[in-house]
Amino acid sequence: MPSFDQILHQLPQQLVIALNQGAIYALIAIGYTMVYGVLRLINFAHGDVYMIGSYAGFYAAGGLGVTLLLKEGQAAPFGAVLLIFLIAMIASAAIGIAIERFAYRPLRNASRLSALITAIGVSMLLEYGGQGIFSPARQPFPDLIPRVFLIKSPLLTVSLKQVIIIGVSVVLMVGLSFFVMKTRAGRALRAIALDRSAASLMGINTDRVIALTFALGSALAAAAGILNAVDKGGIEPLMGLMVGLKAFVAAVIGGIGSISGAALGGLIMALAEMLVVLLGQSKYQDAVTFTLLILVLVFRPGGLMGSYAPEKV
Repeated sequence: MPSFDQILHQLPQQLVIALNQGAIYALIAIGYTMVYGVLRLINFAHGDVYMIGSYAGFYAAGGLGVTLLLKEGQAAPFGAVLLIFLIAMIASAAIGIAIERFAYRPLRNASRLSALITAIGVSMLLEYGGQGIFSPARQPFPDLIPRVFLIKSPLLTVSLKQVIIIGVSVVLMVGLSFFVMKTRAGRALRAIALDRSAASLMGINTDRVIALTFALGSALAAAAGILNAVDKGGIEPLMGLMVGLKAFVAAVIGGIGSISGAALGGLIMALAEMLVVLLGQSKYQDAVTFTLLILVLVFRPGGLMGSYAPEKV
């Protein structure tokens, strides 16, 4: 185990890394929490939609010629990078809508167990289908953000890439909060989350709003997929498995059904992993995820910012 002085020396750098990873967890966790809020369904395929978003960005970068430019040592144009994000988010939103329409909507009045099993099945279909389509091998992702260091010292190194990842995540989360709280579609979404039957009686097209919920959550997952791929430098078909589970735990910690809770849960998850690394026990980084999940379910089942009510039998 490192000494106290070594821990203090590494703390500033690890905090930046935790904020970076926490922002990505939060973007994915919001998708889980939005779907649960309107359907009371855990969409276990959400982590794999995150994977599809990263591959959509990968192929968009190649199709737009950005990958070739980067190989020649040139910087990626801002407009092209923005277009890559938009293409990936639209592609993932379309996948999310298709999953809701063909996998979940026919089971809307079925038991929750049927929907849960279907979600696991869709997840496995995307994971192993991805291996068949994209190849199981890890592929390098184009470095869309220049390797520029804003701060470089023995105690702390902050890159432009880290600042952009955190900044883009915050902008997307604030934009989503504005949409949910201030727009007509957002009010419809909140009405369905409160009482779907009553919302339908008031003239709200519940199918359309639920499809929109899947689209928004999937688009945010795609953005997280590209940001994480740029950060880690590569993608693979099973990349959404563990990250998706951790984001789900983050949603539960914050209070599943609460958007702000999902953001808080993502940060807490990343800080917990950072603490394990600081203590020199990085091999337990995944174990801390599920330890936190058990503790929250035992002592605060509704999460830090959620509420808990026993299920009606």
